[in-house]
Amino acid sequence: MPASVPLARTRAEIFDDLVLDAVEALEGRFAGELAGVEFAVEDVPPELNVYDSDVLEDGEVPLARLLPGRPGRQGLPPRIVLYRRPLELRASDRDDLADLIHDVIVEQVANLLGVSPDDLDT
Repeated sequence: MPASVPLARTRAEIFDDLVLDAVEALEGRFAGELAGVEFAVEDVPPELNVYDSDVLEDGEVPLARLLPGRPGRQGLPPRIVLYRRPLELRASDRDDLADLIHDVIVEQVANLLGVSPDDLDT
C-alpha cells in the first residue's frame, strides 16, 4: 500500500496531524498572539524527579510542557511540547485523542498568554 494512503500512516503521524489541526484552529483566531510560538511533539517526557509549574500533568505523568522562551538578541521563542505516548494512553479512540490534544494545547497556550483557557476555547 502506498505511503500516501491514510491506512499506512503511523500513530506518530496521526498524532502530529491532530496537533497541527488543533494549532491551526487556534492560530485562525489568535494569529498575532501565537506568532513565533513553536509547537513540538516528543514521544515521552524527559526523566526528571520534579517537574516545574510549566508542566501539565495527569496523576504526576507529564502530558505537555510550556517553555516560555527568552527574549533578547539570542533569545529562544516560546515552545509548547506535547508528549505523545502519555496522551495516547489516556484516549479511548482517535476522536477522544483529538479532543484531549485540543484541550492540552488550549491549556498551555492560555498559560503562555496569561489568560483563562475559557477565553481561548469559545
